[in-house]
Amino acid sequence: MSAWERAIALFFGTFVSEDLTCIGAGLMIHAREIHWPIGVAACLLGIFVSDLGLWLSGRVVGRRLLAWDWVRRRLPAHSLQSLESWFAVQGWKAVLAARFLPGTRLPMYLAAGMLGRRAGRFALPAFVAAALWTPLLVMSVALFGRGVVAPLEHLLGGAWPAFAAAGLLAWGLIRFALCAATAGGRARLWARVSRIWRWEFWPAWLFYIPLAPWIAYLAIRHRGLTIPTAANPGIQPHGGIVGESKFEILSKLPTEWVVPTTLVLPGPPETRARELARVMTKRGWTFPIILKPDAGQRGAGVRRIRDAESAARYLREQSDALVAQVYHSGPFEAGVFYFRMPGKARGRIFSITDKHFPVIVGDGASTVESLIWRHPRLRMQAETFLARMNGQGRSILPQGEALPLTIAGNHCQGTMFRDGSHLITTPLDQ
Repeated sequence: MSAWERAIALFFGTFVSEDLTCIGAGLMIHAREIHWPIGVAACLLGIFVSDLGLWLSGRVVGRRLLAWDWVRRRLPAHSLQSLESWFAVQGWKAVLAARFLPGTRLPMYLAAGMLGRRAGRFALPAFVAAALWTPLLVMSVALFGRGVVAPLEHLLGGAWPAFAAAGLLAWGLIRFALCAATAGGRARLWARVSRIWRWEFWPAWLFYIPLAPWIAYLAIRHRGLTIPTAANPGIQPHGGIVGESKFEILSKLPTEWVVPTTLVLPGPPETRARELARVMTKRGWTFPIILKPDAGQRGAGVRRIRDAESAARYLREQSDALVAQVYHSGPFEAGVFYFRMPGKARGRIFSITDKHFPVIVGDGASTVESLIWRHPRLRMQAETFLARMNGQGRSILPQGEALPLTIAGNHCQGTMFRDGSHLITTPLDQ
């Protein structure tokens, strides 16, 4: 087995047992079977990815638990808001400390997903904690060698690795059996397995890896790491790579081609609610409306607001600048990729993304959740759909009734993207 094959095994081994994998990496380094930077890096990356998985589980599953009536009765809204506020300020310390306190990492990282508002506020301290802990454990074993695992050999004899492997295998089989015992569990298992050939649901970073060498080449050629930001000079800041203002972009377009929009600035929630109500009255808007972060990404935080009470609640939850828009029911949406070369009077349409919003149709007997899990594509993002239903997943749709599952035209929110090149016409391209 090559060193890189061992590194891949270490990476995936951390998903099963972080400490045992780090000990194994240390023994490999001690035996000169793998270089220490590769062993440490493989364990560090695996641990960090598994930490992100715990956070994501808290965000997806934990938010559903908080929406249960039984939980809401025992955890009032003001208590939950207090916890979220505390976590927004002090959460990074708790995440950092949990790595070094046995038994606290799992509940703390799940709580971070349930209560944290931004992934970055978890990812950074989690990475720092892993970067401190992983080299310490791996290199300790590498320096002291087999003296670290001598107690295991004394207890189990030379066959202790076989006992450990059998234990891990039994643990995996038990988990598999528990999942396969129910229809919902089998659907979840099949959804995980089918991701292997459904490239549509592969992680986004995998598709961007091939671009990295090209971007590095352009950065060297043009002597600037920020060269990609020049692709959209009219979008600020950073050419729209991250942190761009939706309202500023829309303000540069002709008003007759833009859904009526207003910017809700940061401030006290009550003040913002009154200002939003004033703008709606002045412009003749009625509910429902759309509220979303002005600098949000990939459909995060997009909400259809049906009344003033829901608007006030959303404004309390979101303290950053927001965009409010008149709700447009569609049903069609497309993303147009247009470019114009410098010095040219006209550009051209390179491609069009035809967006199809997910809908389920009731049969009068099945719950919304079961309908989603039975659908061959929708089951791939079932957690995303169910997390924002506030208990509606347990309701039964009448025969033939359709239920839209998302209003945001983003793939990570559940929308299907298809090639829309057939929509490019000569008048449109001109």
